[in-house]
Amino acid sequence: MSDSPAYRVTLARILRPRGRHGEVAAEILTDFPERLARLKSALLWDGKNSPRQVAIRQCWLSQSRGGQAVFHFENSHSISDAEELVGLEIQVSIADRVTLPTGSYYVTDLIGCEVIERRDSGERRIGVIRDVQFTGEEIPGTPNLVLESPDGELLIPLATEICKRIDIAARQIEVVLPEGLLELNSTKSNR
Repeated sequence: MSDSPAYRVTLARILRPRGRHGEVAAEILTDFPERLARLKSALLWDGKNSPRQVAIRQCWLSQSRGGQAVFHFENSHSISDAEELVGLEIQVSIADRVTLPTGSYYVTDLIGCEVIERRDSGERRIGVIRDVQFTGEEIPGTPNLVLESPDGELLIPLATEICKRIDIAARQIEVVLPEGLLELNSTKSNR
């Protein structure tokens, strides 16, 4: 496994010591928190140096403070041991991510994909995905792909009617755009 962050995924971030025996409370950063309790080991990363592999003695989910994970790592036996872990990210190899159902994608897999439109007149490069915007916390809507393009920032709905083919391996998304969509949301045309 490479030390590059591109080959790892952050599942949680250690916030503070919890308890007297080296446990830590962590902010959950995964859509699959139940998997945290099944982890036997993880990588701890400070954001700068190479991550280090650690065994997990125990992990459980807590409802305190809006929901956190509590980890007890091997060789963490005291409050002062736990304090040394504050701020570290808990990661796994990208190969160990949860397998998503067909038609679902990780945001990190979409970022950097080229968006193209194929028509009778040929292929047109629209732009490259920079981010994914999610709408509505209460009532989730269709996410928008945020593209960097020659015409500025563009928003394209991540809808099956528009995104006809998503090929993560090829880093390409083929779209069929409704008439006027590019002109409607181009940042240059809205100035």
